[in-house]
Amino acid sequence: MTATAPHFGPPPSVSAIRRPLAVAGLLAALVGVVFGLLLAVAGPASAHAALTGSDPQDGAVVDTAPKQITLTFSEQVAVGKGSIRILDPNGKRADTEAAPLDLHSGSTVKYGIALHTGLPDGTYTVAWQAVSADSHPVSGAFTFSIGAPSKTSVALPDSEAGGGLVGTLYGIARYAAYAGFIVLAGGAAFVLACWQRGAGARPLQRLVVRGWMTITAATLAMLLLRNPYTGSGKLADAFDLDGLKTVLDTKPGAALVSRLLLLGASALFIAVLFGAYAKREDEREKKDLTFGLAIGGAVIAAGIAGTWALAEHASTGIQPGIAMPVDVLHLLAVAAWLGGLTALLVALYRTPDVTAAAVRRFSRIAFVSVVVLAATGIYQSWRQLGSWSALTGTGYGQLLLVKVGLVAVLVGVASISRRWTARLAVGGGAAAAPPAGAEAKAEPDAEAPVDDSAGGEDATESGPRSDPDSVTSPADPARATQLARQKAAVATAEKRRVRDADPDRSGLRRSVLAEVGVAVVLLAVTTILTSTEPGRTEEEAGRASTAAAAPAASGPVNVTLPFDTGGKNGKGTLRMDIDPGRTGANVLHVWIEDSNGKAMDVPEVKLALTLKSKDIGPLPVVPVRLTEGHWTSSGVQIPMAGNWNVAATVRTSDIDQTTVDKNVKIG
Repeated sequence: MTATAPHFGPPPSVSAIRRPLAVAGLLAALVGVVFGLLLAVAGPASAHAALTGSDPQDGAVVDTAPKQITLTFSEQVAVGKGSIRILDPNGKRADTEAAPLDLHSGSTVKYGIALHTGLPDGTYTVAWQAVSADSHPVSGAFTFSIGAPSKTSVALPDSEAGGGLVGTLYGIARYAAYAGFIVLAGGAAFVLACWQRGAGARPLQRLVVRGWMTITAATLAMLLLRNPYTGSGKLADAFDLDGLKTVLDTKPGAALVSRLLLLGASALFIAVLFGAYAKREDEREKKDLTFGLAIGGAVIAAGIAGTWALAEHASTGIQPGIAMPVDVLHLLAVAAWLGGLTALLVALYRTPDVTAAAVRRFSRIAFVSVVVLAATGIYQSWRQLGSWSALTGTGYGQLLLVKVGLVAVLVGVASISRRWTARLAVGGGAAAAPPAGAEAKAEPDAEAPVDDSAGGEDATESGPRSDPDSVTSPADPARATQLARQKAAVATAEKRRVRDADPDRSGLRRSVLAEVGVAVVLLAVTTILTSTEPGRTEEEAGRASTAAAAPAASGPVNVTLPFDTGGKNGKGTLRMDIDPGRTGANVLHVWIEDSNGKAMDVPEVKLALTLKSKDIGPLPVVPVRLTEGHWTSSGVQIPMAGNWNVAATVRTSDIDQTTVDKNVKIG
């Protein structure tokens, strides 16, 4: 007689199936929102180094062609051959096409490019592109004129470096790299520090491995995209081997390669954590292995975090020696908090036996992480902003306010989770671990399907149900194995049913899910923040540009110069007006009066303008006589603002003449 296969309980309910699907749908929607946010702001990365000055300045008109063009930046930049191009009115190269000259002086970052000799008059375009010290591409263009402005066939670029499709893909890869690191480091830390038995849980294993795969793939993508991201902007150049070689010689390229090497070491760490460590049963040996894995994992995580600190914001600006280790601590705290939070969410939803003690341990770690984040975040904010005005007056400051708001929301939700954790602990056993050895027997086959091939439910309906033990005999080992698997599946289902029925655990799961949702958006804002020009740099560049462009005097410039040639009727006063008194073309009027204040004719008047601080001039001006005691000259070019020395030579006879001068501010 064939034994009837017993049936252990009803199939899963529709609501039990819908619940994980709803969670998956919610997480998918969050990911969609994040990628939409990234795409919405995935324009060109904001400049982290800014052009603070040039010679000639933007829009300046010079009498003669300069020997070279110089550009001054707010911080160190990397330039190469072709980084600075000078184009004539017809769009042809007016520079020597050589590598830029390094003209650094102290803390001033300046580069120059030599021009061809004998350049004709007209409007010239200066186009430049460089990579700032924090790895982000910067670019710009401006014009100046020789002699007088003219029409030009050169169109100023309407896009910046780091934009377009390549910029979007690079930004997504940056986000994926951050997310992968947080899940990898935080998930592993959760297992080692909070729930060591979780090393054998398949859902946690899959989470950490996927984090490793994400950051590895994202780092490889960034390495390939780096060349077109900082150069041509063409996606096809991602596979240019010469460009890849150039990237490897840069600081960001070296940081990406170092990250890949450290990810190789982390793969070995993961293999040990979910292999030998998960299977280790001896408590003394497991304790020693826990210590070794904790030290090794911390070193690897700090090294990976250092690849960001050594190549981005922290590596440039003020106090880099302090900023880089602070940045590493900040990233590790983010990983411990948000990565551990993700691991806890997976454990609460996918494993039936995560303990209340593990939740309490993570709550303590999260609290310490928040304290570290607050301390390091305050320092980073001060370093990147520099003033209260930058907090609301710059894009970086405004994004920082959004980030602070999200962190406040996250902390608020976390406080709710802590209350659920406390209730779970007081409940005593709501999330307690199963008896020793039960998990080892049940979990390997927890997801095995129930085999109804021997009769199933139909057979049960045709006859009485048999007791499971009554049909198990040494003579039928296959049947015994089948029944054991069925009993294990039912035991796991029962544990999940009890777990889901616990209101404290359900409340904790909902609050942790809300935390993860906020954390996903927070990570997106943080990624955008790292590609935004710091407020301190933006304000300094604005002040420098304003100082260079603002007129030193408002309206026409008026000069009065008493003179005495030493001869008969040699005393008098020269009055001069320079209108409109700013860079570009000006009209100059000269009036000469004798000692009695009457108009005075003289045989000759000559003028000269000199800007000694820039070694410009003297620029000669020969005015034309209009009427008695009145001379004028139109089209007098002032190439740039500054303290100009105005010298006037007055001749009152064949042998009597004098030169008088005065410094005036001309904007």
